[in-house]
Amino acid sequence: MSLIEYEKIARSGRKRPALSTTLPVVEENNASDEVSALYEHFRSHFGRPDVPGILKCFATHPPLLRHMMDLSESLIFADGALTRRQKEMIATLVSVENSCPYCADSHAYFLRVHGGSPEMLHAIEQRDLNSPALSAAEQLLLSFVQKVNRDSHRIDTADMATLSEAGWSELQIAEAIHVAALFATFNRVANAFGLPSQGLLALYQDAITLPAPESTTATDHPSQKEHP
Repeated sequence: MSLIEYEKIARSGRKRPALSTTLPVVEENNASDEVSALYEHFRSHFGRPDVPGILKCFATHPPLLRHMMDLSESLIFADGALTRRQKEMIATLVSVENSCPYCADSHAYFLRVHGGSPEMLHAIEQRDLNSPALSAAEQLLLSFVQKVNRDSHRIDTADMATLSEAGWSELQIAEAIHVAALFATFNRVANAFGLPSQGLLALYQDAITLPAPESTTATDHPSQKEHP
């Protein structure tokens, strides 16, 4: 299961330690046998030469690392009720909202790789959810995600009705909630450990070019899990 975004990182030749600033993470040279095996599984399974800093944070508790790797593979790094592009829109917005430079950079990069336009990324980074770079349905979904992140206790049936009228299914709404909540956790872990930005978004400007993934075609019909 090699990921297109990790192929790009692999081709760049970059491989660096996590360099956390407030609490040490588990680097490969001092990892236990259990953690080393999980790191190797990540590299071989996803095709990324270096292990991301967020996983090195979770490695302080190996069972947590194992579960987070499984959860990320099944929920974040795969199409589900929502597409990868839609999930990366959510991940980027929540990470910007929570002032997480590590996650905001990583998932802005992933969003671009998975079909997000420069205008879309700029709108999300500026939290301009009324931007024409976003479809009406995307504007409503991201506004809902913002509410999940800021005021989840205020969510009610009216929110669900609004999203449903815009064409979002119950499964898509549920998945948006899961992704938003998971990234709120990732953001807090990355910030508390002091993980800096990886500078991944800059890779998108490199001369390295890769074909766009088929699942992120901008003209997908709602029945194919995309909205116009």
